[in-house]
Amino acid sequence: MPLTAPKGHIVRPDQPELVELAEALSATSAAVDQSGAWPAEQLRRCGQAGVFRWFVPQEKGGIGWSEADILTGYLHLSAACLTTSFILTQATGALRRIAASQAKGAHEILEDLLTGSRLASLGISHLTTSHRHFDKPILRAEVNEGKFLLDGFSPWVTGSSQIDFVVIGAELEDGRQILGVLPMDHPGVSFAPPGSLMALTGSQTGAVQFDRVALPEDAVLAGPEREVLAGATGASTGGLQTSALAIGLADRAVRMIEEQCIKREELEEPAQSLRTEQIAAKKNLLTLAAGGQACSPGELRGQANSLALRASQAALAAVKGAGFVRGHPAGQLCREALFFLVWSCPQPVMAANLCELAGLAE
Repeated sequence: MPLTAPKGHIVRPDQPELVELAEALSATSAAVDQSGAWPAEQLRRCGQAGVFRWFVPQEKGGIGWSEADILTGYLHLSAACLTTSFILTQATGALRRIAASQAKGAHEILEDLLTGSRLASLGISHLTTSHRHFDKPILRAEVNEGKFLLDGFSPWVTGSSQIDFVVIGAELEDGRQILGVLPMDHPGVSFAPPGSLMALTGSQTGAVQFDRVALPEDAVLAGPEREVLAGATGASTGGLQTSALAIGLADRAVRMIEEQCIKREELEEPAQSLRTEQIAAKKNLLTLAAGGQACSPGELRGQANSLALRASQAALAAVKGAGFVRGHPAGQLCREALFFLVWSCPQPVMAANLCELAGLAE
């Protein structure tokens, strides 16, 4: 039987409840950043508000928001707490792949993931950009007595010490790839202590190890096939949601400058310029989400990265020395903005950002 979406009230992108949820996350963002602790309460609030159901069709128990609605939600949430928002991108990326699969094992855990009572995350970065320069796959799959055995590690798994399931990608000797879902307490699965990051330490991102792990047949989500991520349904590309988080962070930075304008008129012109750029970036984002062609996704990502970096540093300058004291929100913004230089950043976008930082941009 297919799941059905709940009849209760769920936060919509055009409702004040989304603003209220964002305000609740914002109130604890600094504490999450300073402690580096997993934001369990923030994620509980998101689950209670139905956030995890945004991403899944109604016939699978979700509410099937459009991409524009989802990105509007991310704009609000990332302006409030980037750590929580980043965790959501990984949790819902895994959720979408699980919901799209016909695997029995995926169906059995779906409702718990939709409520947020249990969480999944992604272990797939090594199939795309990370670690592709190695001679051999860092996470290998081999066929043994009709089953796949996983051996190696996934280097970047958000919530590695906190999640219940991981959607994992592995590569066979012939170059084909598979996607599977495993509980974190499955025999042979272990994780290293997550590292202390420059920002977003609360995301508890770290490596997950697989020691001859047998992947059950009903846990295979896709494959084996070449470029399994390209063929996997139910998963959106990271480009627009990553840009949305950067634009949301820029919104928070510009608001900090605007607050200073009340006492300092000289800040009004730069604040207005940055706000105009942030509004334009938001418009381009939602146009692309709706199928329009305001610019390319890669161009938008470059603009969003640049805006996040410049707006956060402008906020630091606006609040003066106070912003350089550990724990001040301006310093947090600057550190978080740097994350967009390394998170799923395509080479052309990185090149464009480097040229701008080097003063070579046109």
